[in-house]
Amino acid sequence: MPAPVPRQRAIPAAESGQAPAAPPNGGSVQDSAEALAAAPCTTAPSENAAAPAGTAPDRAETAVPTNLTLLLIEDDPGGSPIVPDLLDQAGKPIRVRTARNLTEAERLLTDDVHCILLDLALPAPGRAGGDDDELAVLQHVLELAPRHAVLALTSADDTERGAEAVRVGAQDYLVRDELDGRLLSRAIRYAVERKRSDSAERRLAEGRLRAQENARLERGLLPTPLLEGSPLRFAARYRPGRSRALLGGDFYDVVRTPDGTVHAMIGDVCGHGPDEAALGVELRIAWRALTLAGLCGDELLGTLQQVLEHERADDEIFATLCTVDIAPDGCRAGLCLAGHPSPLLVRPGLPARLLPYDDNGPALGLLSGARWPRMQVELGAEWSLMLYTDGLIEGRVGDSGERLGQDGMVDMVRRQLTAGLHGEELLQAAVSEVRDLNGGELTDDVAVLLLDRAP
Repeated sequence: MPAPVPRQRAIPAAESGQAPAAPPNGGSVQDSAEALAAAPCTTAPSENAAAPAGTAPDRAETAVPTNLTLLLIEDDPGGSPIVPDLLDQAGKPIRVRTARNLTEAERLLTDDVHCILLDLALPAPGRAGGDDDELAVLQHVLELAPRHAVLALTSADDTERGAEAVRVGAQDYLVRDELDGRLLSRAIRYAVERKRSDSAERRLAEGRLRAQENARLERGLLPTPLLEGSPLRFAARYRPGRSRALLGGDFYDVVRTPDGTVHAMIGDVCGHGPDEAALGVELRIAWRALTLAGLCGDELLGTLQQVLEHERADDEIFATLCTVDIAPDGCRAGLCLAGHPSPLLVRPGLPARLLPYDDNGPALGLLSGARWPRMQVELGAEWSLMLYTDGLIEGRVGDSGERLGQDGMVDMVRRQLTAGLHGEELLQAAVSEVRDLNGGELTDDVAVLLLDRAP
């Protein structure tokens, strides 16, 4: 154990390179403390500067920048345990500020303070003291300086309170009569690094928690198809264009109404940010509610346009949409297109082809009072119907910069069908090949859904 250090009547800031020494005659502790508080934060006088006449050069007058600053909060600065030569790990002096109470400490607690040395015997503001309030002063300092490292200072016969101070939030505790310059310097460096580590770990944990919450939220916003009682099989693939996002501006849904009709929808909000993703979710939920309420075709799309116009953040935001309502017998369907690519129909013994899109209406949000014709299409007894967003067809093809386009997508799907792919495997292969043709990740969101009917 280090030998006890004699109590000093003034903080030896001059010997630590922090401020001029108190004058041997006529000076006071108050004068020294005020000079210390006013000392510069970063540099001391030049090492090569001439010493005042009649004095010897002093180590405290060297031009060594100060990296760490300590705020000492103690009601008896004259009896302070601070000793000379407080140095950081690089051998540079640690600057010391002194406050006799918490009010003065709050004034001196600037951003360049790294560590606080707090006397636990200090009374907290508005508290009379006593056993019930023995850590009130520490709790007050922790609330006052949540980002600063704190060292608790206690007496040799009160180490239990020091240990409790660490449990409450201090980085460490020190016993007054055991301090020397080396021990205190090391404790300050340790406290500062531990606080930095704790803060970084807390931020990392908070970031992970936010990411987990966002992931759960985004997964919960993806639809669960309502197809109970329908013979149709459903498959879907979704790939957002935003990095590390689970949800983009594309959206889709499938529901079966009580009359046996299966309604499918896929859409795309222009843009790729979180606002567009949120708007896509709102449109999907609105579509499901309106469909279950019995709306269809032009009436449904007109109502969705009103929702979009009310919810969008900018008047230039629009959304494309494709809706299909498949009759209960599964052999025919109604098709409405609002500026969206036409679905792909696959039937046994016939080449895959796009459904008609001559009566394609405008995207939602572009024209007030627009109309969206509903086309009747024959599906047959056995078929597959693929709905997709433009992210699937707007990827590049090799180094030429040419886009895949609908014709390229149709040829690609035909090859995959010839290879015997169906359902989930077909969608996975389609999305993967489009990505490979693009030479890497696609910048746009991609959503694809597939409905199959087998006799």
